[in-house]
Amino acid sequence: MKTAVIHRDPDIQGGVPVFVGTRVPLKNLFDCLEAGESLDQFLADYPSVSREQAVTALELAREAASEHAPAA
Repeated sequence: MKTAVIHRDPDIQGGVPVFVGTRVPLKNLFDCLEAGESLDQFLADYPSVSREQAVTALELAREAASEHAPAA
């Protein structure tokens, strides 16, 4: 079982999903990558997020997306 890397709490950032131990919304990672920034740039911009947290979040997103992918 993977350690939780994303947390949702109504008292932190209004309940949006954030990286555990930070106030950095998960959405910021996807926004940065979508804008063409590298993972290294995201981590430099948000030093409170560890590389392990970011990579695990991306892996979880990939797993979730593949679970719901339509059959070819």
